[in-house]
Amino acid sequence: MTKPFSQACENNKRPIAQVLKQAFAGAGSVLEIGSGTGQHAVFMARQLPHVHWQTSDQPQYHAGIHQWLADEPSPNLLSPLTYQVGVDACPVSAVDGVFTANTAHIMQRHEVQQMMQDVQQVLPEAGVFCQYGPFTRSGEFSSQSNQDFHQQLLAQGYGGYRDISELESWAGSLSLVRIHTMPANNLLLEWHKQAG
Repeated sequence: MTKPFSQACENNKRPIAQVLKQAFAGAGSVLEIGSGTGQHAVFMARQLPHVHWQTSDQPQYHAGIHQWLADEPSPNLLSPLTYQVGVDACPVSAVDGVFTANTAHIMQRHEVQQMMQDVQQVLPEAGVFCQYGPFTRSGEFSSQSNQDFHQQLLAQGYGGYRDISELESWAGSLSLVRIHTMPANNLLLEWHKQAG
């Protein structure tokens, strides 16, 4: 099969890495939910050599991820685990950090809610969850193109954009400590797990 490629991943990997270097500075292990093509994984593993980067996704994406891992191996980069949110149990029991990019607007509402719950369960106190993608704030889109894309997603049967306040209502022990403004009208939400 042809190795999968995402231009969006190439465009956003460096800005994301700049945030993750700070957010995951104290992390030893990170679970990536929805590794997709594998491009983010191979790049982030090199940018964060102190982190064991665990890829995960639905089985149909594993072959493509393996191709990227084979072409750009890193000793701290781990082969994908099977994880479809809402279907499979979270494949790890404990990690210091969790990263996901461009998943919440693809997932259905209940799946995003489940993901927030799963993240809370595997993170320790002060663990960090970095969630990248397009979101609405107080029901408002950041651009017309984002609103158009949201409508396209709904028409294709996807869940569409989630509002930050909606995510916060599901966050439980996760506290949204920073909202990083990213290129192309995207955001990176940095959540920290609180005590209790």
